[in-house]
Amino acid sequence: MKAVHFGAGNIGRGFVGLLLHEAGYEVVFADVAEDLITDLAAADSYRVHEVGEHPTVRTVENFRALNSTRQEAEVIAEISTADVVTTAVGPHILKFVAPVIAKGIAARTAGLAPLQVMACENAINATDILKSEVSARWDGAAGSLDDKLDEKAVFANTAVDRIVPNQAAGQGLDVTVETFYEWVIDRTPFAGKEPEIPGATFVDELEPYIERKLFTVNTGHAAAAYFGFQGGLEKISEAMADQDVAADVRAVLDETKELLVAKHGFNRDEQESYVQKILGRFSNPHLPDTVNRVGRAPLRKLSRHERFIGPAAELAERGIVPEALLGAIAAALRFNDPADAEAVELGQILASLGADEATAKITGLNPEHPLFQAVSALVAEAKAAG
Repeated sequence: MKAVHFGAGNIGRGFVGLLLHEAGYEVVFADVAEDLITDLAAADSYRVHEVGEHPTVRTVENFRALNSTRQEAEVIAEISTADVVTTAVGPHILKFVAPVIAKGIAARTAGLAPLQVMACENAINATDILKSEVSARWDGAAGSLDDKLDEKAVFANTAVDRIVPNQAAGQGLDVTVETFYEWVIDRTPFAGKEPEIPGATFVDELEPYIERKLFTVNTGHAAAAYFGFQGGLEKISEAMADQDVAADVRAVLDETKELLVAKHGFNRDEQESYVQKILGRFSNPHLPDTVNRVGRAPLRKLSRHERFIGPAAELAERGIVPEALLGAIAAALRFNDPADAEAVELGQILASLGADEATAKITGLNPEHPLFQAVSALVAEAKAAG
C-alpha cells in the first residue's frame, strides 16, 4: 500500500505520516521546503518522541520525499498509483496542492480502485474544501468530460487532534509530540471500503466529533494561551499550573461541555472524562508549548464559527449567558504580541473602528445576534485599554 502525504512538517511526520507508516503504507512525503525534502530523501528513518506519562519512541521507515513544486511530475505519478492521499499543510494551502492532486487523479488508469483522499487539517470539513478546489480544476486536469472525479476518487472529512509544539533546535527530522492523538474519519463516503488505518477511528456521523474537538481542545488550548499571556506566563503548562488560569479554563470548558451534551447528546460523564483528559494534556510539562505559539492568529480564533464565538453564540441563542467564554474572548482581544501579524492587525482594528463596527469585523456577528452587545462591550473595553 502507498500513501502520498502533502506536508512534511512536524504534524505530517509526527502524526499522520507516523500512523500511515504503522498501518503498513509506504509514505511519499510531498512538500515545498527544499531543505526538509532533501534531508528526508537522504534519510533511512526518523524518530517520533512521544512525551508524557508513558513516554515512548517510535521509528518511521519506508518513506520517500519529493518537492511538490520542482518534482511535480513525479508527485503526479505517485498519486496516479497511490491508495491514499492525505494533507497536513494548513487549510489556506489546500488550494495550492489541489492542482497537483487533480492531475494525479486524472492520471490514474482504468481499473484502479478510487483514490482515498483525506485532508487532516485543523478546520471543519477541510476535505470538502480540498474537494471543491480539486473539482474546480478537474476538467483541465482530466482533459475529457468523460472522466468523472467521483468515479476516480473518494473524499472523506476527518477530525484530527495531537499537540505538536515547536521543536527544539538540533532535533533534525525527529519530532516530539504528546502521547495522546485522535484521528476520526467519516466512513460513509467509502461505502464499506474504508482504508485500513488501525490508529484511526471511523464513524458514521463526523460533526459531533469535529465540534467536540474544536469546542474542547481548541477552545481550551487557546483560552489557556490568552489567560496565560494576560498573566505574564510563558508556557502553557505554566499557565495551567496557575490556579486562576486553570479555573478560568475549566469554567470555559464547563460551558462548552453543556453545549455539546445538549446539542449532540454526548453522555455527560463521558464528556466530563474527555474534558479531564484534555486538561491533563494542557498541563503536560514535557511539552515546551508557549502561550505565544498557541495564541497566535487571534483574528482567526475570534471569527464567527471558530472556538470562542462559535460555542458562545450557540449558547446565547439558547438563552444562556456564556460568562466564561466571554472572559476568554476579552483575553483574546488583549493578545498584543508584536511578533504575530494577526495580533498587530487586531490592534489596528481596535484602534481605528468603533466598538460595534470592530465587533462585526472581528467576529462576523450580526448586531441583532443575542451575543453581539456583550462582545461589543468587551471590544469597547479593549479599545479603552489601548
